Amino acid sequence: MRQFHLLALGAAVALVALAGAARAEGDPEKGAKVFNKCKACHEIKEAKNKVGPHLVGIVGRKAGSAEGFNYSDALKKAHDEGLVWNEETLAKYLADPKAFLPGNRMAFAGLKKEDEIEDLIAYLKKEASGS
Repeated sequence: MRQFHLLALGAAVALVALAGAARAEGDPEKGAKVFNKCKACHEIKEAKNKVGPHLVGIVGRKAGSAEGFNYSDALKKAHDEGLVWNEETLAKYLADPKAFLPGNRMAFAGLKKEDEIEDLIAYLKKEASGS
C-alpha cells in the first residue's frame, strides 16, 4: 500500500511539473495583446527605434545594442557588463524595470501578472525572430 501511495504522489508531482512547464512557455497570441502596452514606444516588426529601442531579435540580444538608440547610462553599463536578454532576464525586467536595472529610462512600471510576462516573452520570441 505504501508503494502505491508513493507512486501516486510521484505521478501527481510529475503532472504538476508538466503543467508548470507547459505554462512557462506562454501563449504568443495572448502575448500579442499584452504587447499593446508596449507598442507606443517599441517596434517589433522592423529595426526602427521609437521612444524606446526596437525589439527585433531581442531574445538572445545583448542589452543596449539596438543600433542608433541613445541608451541610458544604466543600459550602457549593462551592455558593457554583458547582460543578454534571455527569458530569465526579460522576465525580471518586465516585472519591475526600475528594480532590475536602476537608472534606466523606461517609464513603464512593469507587468504584475506572471502569465502576461510569459505570454509577452513567447510573443517576443516568435515575432522578434521573424518566425
